[in-house]
Amino acid sequence: MRGLTDSGRGTLQAAFTAVAVLAALALFVSACATGGTGARDEGPARAPSDAVAGAAVSPSPSPSSSKAPAHVNGVKLVKDDPSVSAEVKRDLKPCVADEYPVDVSYGELTGGSADDVVVNVLTCGDAVGVGSYVYRQEGGRYENVFKAEEPPVYAEIDRGDLVVTKQVYEKGDPVSSPSAEIVTTYGWTAGRFVKRYNTRNDYSNAVGGGASPSS
Repeated sequence: MRGLTDSGRGTLQAAFTAVAVLAALALFVSACATGGTGARDEGPARAPSDAVAGAAVSPSPSPSSSKAPAHVNGVKLVKDDPSVSAEVKRDLKPCVADEYPVDVSYGELTGGSADDVVVNVLTCGDAVGVGSYVYRQEGGRYENVFKAEEPPVYAEIDRGDLVVTKQVYEKGDPVSSPSAEIVTTYGWTAGRFVKRYNTRNDYSNAVGGGASPSS
């Protein structure tokens, strides 16, 4: 560019500067138009189906879809049940004020339209189970479909099965230290509970001894 005068070179340099400013301004306007906020917006693109699949995997729970029944009065269930022994009913009294030794739990055991109710009746002093019962809702009423009244006994719901634990005491065993326990698992089949299997756990009398399960 040897033929340019000082004024020519100044004019050409001003033109280059103006072009650079316009290019920078165009880039800034383009970034604003896309709503970008810098590196925080960058990341892998997700197809619309990804969002739908995520919603399907973990849907929001609906209160109307719950099978849990309204609060059940376990004491009234037991006392009104003609299949419960007179002895259990007679001994079912409050321990303190109006607090009865009754445990009530809910869960699906029989595949009914509402959750089943498991009621365990205990003693006040040692909390020894004296009776375990399962109630299934039928036509707005609760029907007794299982009972065990050979103390000490306790029934629980475990992954859709009914699990009944009976403590075994040998002569001289204190209430707090049974010699063994027998755990029986029942499943609902053809309208009744059927025993699937049981396990016996024998406990060591030695200090620090553990349970040794046997058939």
